[in-house]
Amino acid sequence: MFKYEQVKDLNDLELEVYNYIMRHQEKVLEMKIRELAEGSHVSTTTVLRFCKKMGCNGYSEFKVKYKMYLNEVPNQAKKEDIRVLVNFFYRADSEEFNKQLDEVASLIYYASKVIFLGLGSSGIVAKYGARYLTNSGKVAQYIDDPYYPVPAGFYDGAVIVVLSVSGETGQVMEQLRRFIRFNCAIVCLTNSETSTIAKMSDVCLTYYMPIDRVQYGDLTTQVPVIFILERIGKKVQHLLEDIEVV
Repeated sequence: MFKYEQVKDLNDLELEVYNYIMRHQEKVLEMKIRELAEGSHVSTTTVLRFCKKMGCNGYSEFKVKYKMYLNEVPNQAKKEDIRVLVNFFYRADSEEFNKQLDEVASLIYYASKVIFLGLGSSGIVAKYGARYLTNSGKVAQYIDDPYYPVPAGFYDGAVIVVLSVSGETGQVMEQLRRFIRFNCAIVCLTNSETSTIAKMSDVCLTYYMPIDRVQYGDLTTQVPVIFILERIGKKVQHLLEDIEVV
């Protein structure tokens, strides 16, 4: 359930339903459709569209299938946070997702320069991504300063890997516009395919994690981002060694 292809097809309102379900997994089983709609701040029609995109004819069928899905999750993954990650790894094992990873690995392999870009927590992960890719054999840099200069001609033909949970960070978008002017390929890792940064990118890898913001910052998990970066790094390594990834 919740296959990558299905979640990727959800619009913004339907993603609200998905995120609510991910945050209140056991509770949803006892909820009526109107209660789920109110909790997600959407209409019951949106909930029904969501159910249809999950392969169900209605809300009742969705709850039956969802209960079966929860019962199939391994016992050690019963806590909600772990279950959300288990669900991501199921989706990440899809053929479509792996094709996207192959496309990104190929772009990086042929690129003259590779730059990882992010601010805040995403900037820290961008630094890790650059180091991991360099360890894989492809030298990469990272930028975590929104005012870092982008001189004309220096980044022509580069691949920019931008990390942003929301996909709406204004300073990141402004910097991306500079890179786009210099014919750079843009790859983004973000939580929503409908975000502005996703629309600015040539390839968008999405992970669809529940947003977890607190008073002093963002606690949204970065585990899927680390996983994606490491998978890309391994694929690039195999390309450099001329070995096909199985």
